[in-house]
Amino acid sequence: MKIYYVYILKCSDDTYYTGFTSNLEKRLIEHQSGKHKDCYTYSRRPIHLAFYAEFTDPNIAIATEKQIKKWSKAKKEALINGEFDNLPNLAKKKFNS
Repeated sequence: MKIYYVYILKCSDDTYYTGFTSNLEKRLIEHQSGKHKDCYTYSRRPIHLAFYAEFTDPNIAIATEKQIKKWSKAKKEALINGEFDNLPNLAKKKFNS
């Protein structure tokens, strides 16, 4: 059974990059070595793998990647830190009254 990965990299400029791959080890080497000069992480190396999740269905993995890419930095950090109870609250917008 083929495994697909959604991963979050922490970049040297303290930003996050979210990606999808079927070969996590190879993709991390590509990010770290700067294989793709037009990639977000190229000028933000070194990078660090902060989080990854495994999927058997590539469609679910791609949908998850797209969802995480829309998240705030705080929400991504809650996921990375395993603070799953905080995720719903971080999705809510705060309004000043």
